[in-house]
Formats: sequence, structure tokens, C-alpha cells
Amino acid sequence: MSREVNQLQQELEVFREEIKKNKDEINKLKTDSLYLEKVAREKYLMKKDDEDIFLFNSTIQ
Repeated sequence: MSREVNQLQQELEVFREEIKKNKDEINKLKTDSLYLEKVAREKYLMKKDDEDIFLFNSTIQ
């Protein structure tokens, strides 16, 4: 029983850390327009009208 409680407490701490990271990320996205633009460009492949996007395949054969 004690072992299970310890495991659940460890999982709880992991989730709390993840929640904190997510809250920090949300706050940064809301307050830092340069960071928001960086995420939009890298994660969602967004671009300005006068820009081109180049995608590189990282697999080497």
C-alpha cells in the first residue's frame, strides 16, 4: 500500500511540473509576441506573405 502511495505521489509531482510548464508556456505566448511568432513559424509553418518556406528532410540514406 505504501509503495502504491509513493508511486502516486511521484506521478502527482510529475503532473504538477507539467502543469507549471504549460502555464509558463501559455503566459509566454500571451505576452511575448516574438516568441509567439517563433512558435507559429516553427510549429505551424506559418509565414509572412513575402516569405518562402523551405523544408529539409533530415533522414540520410
